[in-house]
Amino acid sequence: MLSAVPHFDSAAFLKSLTHSPGVYRMLGTTDQWLYVGKAKDLKKRLTSYFRATGLSYRVQVMMQQMRSVEVTVTHTEAEALLLENNLIKQHRPRYNVLLRDDKSYPHVYVSTEHPYPRLAFQRGARRGQGRYFGPYASAGAVRDTLNLLQKLFRVRQCEDSFFRSRTRPCLQYQIGRCTAPCVGQVTRAEYLEDVQHAIQFLDGQANEVVETLIARMEFAAQELDYERAALHRDQIQTLRRISERQYVTGEHADLDIVACAVEQRIACVQVFSIRKGMNMGNKSFFPVIPAEIGEAELMSAFLGQYYITRNIPDHIVVSHAPRDVSVLVEMLAKKCGHHILITHRVRGERARWLALANRNVVNGLQMRLASNAGQRQRLESLQAVLGLPACPTRMECFDVSHTQGEATVASCVVFDIHGAVKADYRRFNIEGIEKGDDYAALRQAISRRYKRLKQGEGQFPDILFIDGGKGQLGQAERVLTELNIEGVLLVGVAKGVDRKPGLETLILCGETQPRQPPADSPALHLIQQIRDEAHRFAITGHRQRRTRSRMHSHLEQISGLGPKRRQRLLKHFGGMRGLDRAGVEEIAKVPGIGDQLAQHIYDVFHFEPG
Repeated sequence: MLSAVPHFDSAAFLKSLTHSPGVYRMLGTTDQWLYVGKAKDLKKRLTSYFRATGLSYRVQVMMQQMRSVEVTVTHTEAEALLLENNLIKQHRPRYNVLLRDDKSYPHVYVSTEHPYPRLAFQRGARRGQGRYFGPYASAGAVRDTLNLLQKLFRVRQCEDSFFRSRTRPCLQYQIGRCTAPCVGQVTRAEYLEDVQHAIQFLDGQANEVVETLIARMEFAAQELDYERAALHRDQIQTLRRISERQYVTGEHADLDIVACAVEQRIACVQVFSIRKGMNMGNKSFFPVIPAEIGEAELMSAFLGQYYITRNIPDHIVVSHAPRDVSVLVEMLAKKCGHHILITHRVRGERARWLALANRNVVNGLQMRLASNAGQRQRLESLQAVLGLPACPTRMECFDVSHTQGEATVASCVVFDIHGAVKADYRRFNIEGIEKGDDYAALRQAISRRYKRLKQGEGQFPDILFIDGGKGQLGQAERVLTELNIEGVLLVGVAKGVDRKPGLETLILCGETQPRQPPADSPALHLIQQIRDEAHRFAITGHRQRRTRSRMHSHLEQISGLGPKRRQRLLKHFGGMRGLDRAGVEEIAKVPGIGDQLAQHIYDVFHFEPG
């Protein structure tokens, strides 16, 4: 048992306490906030901290550091809970459960006040006039939805400034993702019909949209406009597949599924958002927790802090019954103004959703435990250097390699919280550009890569690193603008003085002054690793392409020598060098190569210009 709290008259303090509900604050030296708690009866709750035995080791350590206690009396326990969570979020006491990831959830924004509304990714304050749909559980879920809506209804997603400046259709029109209202390729009435269908879909009214599209398809067929009828047919088929995959059978309510797990002092919480029966995606949280805390206490603390600044659904399904659930329900209902149900015993589809959340939270916790501690430290350092609201979970980097313009290859490497994701690496053989034009090569590679991501062939990164300075960064920004891709942070990695490692500067898109992390910064070490890996992967691809080109260039010029014969020659002589040294008789011995062809091959390799 640790010694009692020095310089604090607990008997006099407890004697003056009230039995009313309220919030208490444990303060250390220099008024450092150690712990914030709420109580139905302040006197009974605080008396328990000063008993001689029965305190956990965590509480004993906290009481050793405590120098004073402050209390605030409230009318009800629910008010105390609300105040407790506000104080925790504001002061982040050391011995409370802390929810670090506190940024707002993203939404889909429709600028309905504009003559030609746009769809957009929106996070943070909702200042623009129009409609907001969500919240979605992750930025990836919003991007997937926007990509889907662009395929289905071809509503623009470009910025208004970009829209106003167009004099001809952009790439989105050419690939069938927009109807080009900017240059009058579609009437306003037709465009607004597409916008209305997108809004109905986001509202969960996919069946109504299907019925409308069926009527339009039949009308187009009657008018012999088979191209438009086929377009509506494809839209209907896609909508039906989406409905089958995303809707919860028999469920049309708004609810959240919250599951948590704790192991080795690491906590993981998964939140699945269901809106109008549609799965809006899920999000993982890893709160900082004190020792000796269980799932019930974690769930109670998480729910109180999580819903302080968020919209609250009618029903919250949890994996573990939170402590003081009735008080928590009362507090949340008072905040949102409608009845709230929190339950952990469910049946049917809700039970299946809960099982899915439980499986995901266990998987997320295991991944967290298995992740390298050094990698986590570097990611947190990168978050601080770049001023991000949360640790990045996926990063990409591009580089270009060639020899005086020959065999140009661009590379794209991918890193996540565990390091390199080599299965997602990509190389691009660059064609159709002027030799040595690195800008054009980079632009082509990024365009090819992100067109595929827009088509759903991969996952968008949080950060896109470009090996180069402002010029290369400008090319990347141009491509992302043309493709209407938002939410990806662009960072140029410029080499330092004399190209010495440790002197690199970071150029962020939209900032005039570059940032230069210290040479010993973990963030810089991570960026160097990603940049060097992109460089290695590009050089390897370039050398392979150059070797293949040089090996086959002479043979491919010889008429009558097809791929199979070329392969036999290379295998027989072990490569181009052996073939170059061979005589006519030796070449003629290769199956399928006669004396005349052998002489021709020999002449090609030993031709001497006059």
